[in-house]
Amino acid sequence: MANLAREAAPKLKWLKPNERKTELTTLTKKSLAGLATLGFASLVLAGCAGGAATEEAAETATEEAAEVAEAPSVDFLACAVSDEGSWNDKSFNEAVYDGLKAAEAELGVQIADAESNSPEDFAPNLQAMVDASCDVIFAVGFNLVADVNAAAAANPDVHFVTIDGWSEGNANLKPVGYAMNQSSYMAGYLAAAYSTTKTIGTYGGMQIDAVTDFMTGYYNGAMAYAAETGETVTVLGWDPAAATGDFIGDFAPNSATSKSIAAAQLEKGADVIFPVGGDQFGASSEAINEAGVDAVLIGVDKDIANTSDVYAPFILTSAEKRMGAATFDIIAELSSGAEFSGDAYIGTLANDGTDLSPFYAFDDKISQDVKDRLAEIKAGIIDGSIDPLA
Repeated sequence: MANLAREAAPKLKWLKPNERKTELTTLTKKSLAGLATLGFASLVLAGCAGGAATEEAAETATEEAAEVAEAPSVDFLACAVSDEGSWNDKSFNEAVYDGLKAAEAELGVQIADAESNSPEDFAPNLQAMVDASCDVIFAVGFNLVADVNAAAAANPDVHFVTIDGWSEGNANLKPVGYAMNQSSYMAGYLAAAYSTTKTIGTYGGMQIDAVTDFMTGYYNGAMAYAAETGETVTVLGWDPAAATGDFIGDFAPNSATSKSIAAAQLEKGADVIFPVGGDQFGASSEAINEAGVDAVLIGVDKDIANTSDVYAPFILTSAEKRMGAATFDIIAELSSGAEFSGDAYIGTLANDGTDLSPFYAFDDKISQDVKDRLAEIKAGIIDGSIDPLA
């Protein structure tokens, strides 16, 4: 259903994902109450990483808000249509919504959104945004590729952005993609270094390029560690050469299939698992608890340890796909008068479109030598001396 609500919000600066949780929870009690009277408080709370603020946090936020001027209003309507699932999916939908809300708060733009509950919602939700006269419409996820291309072709004067998708020759459709093999290569190296069994695992939602890009980088990073140290490292769940591996078959969060794959990899000795399928951290952490083993997970898309207190004890790091930053930057450029371009945006380590999250509670369990090597690997990927796909 489309949401065309408008409400001023406290001014925020754009923060990297590992910094956003604290900032987003400083929405004032007054602001939330105002939204509730319009019937949209639940939407804002769901999109702001973590539910109601405590009384103390609300009081602090109210004091801070009094000192911060609201962003001046800008005559620009930025819109987004979600993939299946909610805007608070702890994955790519939420990441884009974070960017949308930050643009509203900092840039003063207006926003509208349409949440899709099934693929049948994609086309009508896109049309609802067209009918709302949006200045730019973000279609989140590769599942919307056919529908957003059809919408772009039917509305050549409307600007569209496809997240994790591609354009079928539509000049008014901007693809946003990510070289996730880069940060995932670093994650694979870290996983192999951290593992005590030297058996690590990965599995995906579906066998598509947007998923296997993570898995291939992870595999190659682990093999790089093995080559450097002379240790034997086994990666379960993906063989890039044979293009075979473990896949759930969909992106349903925390499914029984996801849990069974994680359990099978744990049984084979994996003590680090990289589930690439949105929110699979409930299923995989349950598998770890039930197996009674000392194992950890690597998050995807967002800084999972920072956005979920429940998952944080299991998360070694996350390979972030910083879709919120790209969403914000595109809105910032267009709302300031820049000409729309259908040229693709590719998030890389070099432009901060992807990276590893902080190690948080695991920081003291990772040696300085490994940290230094990860920094060297990052620099090598950026300067081209290391190819994460080789």
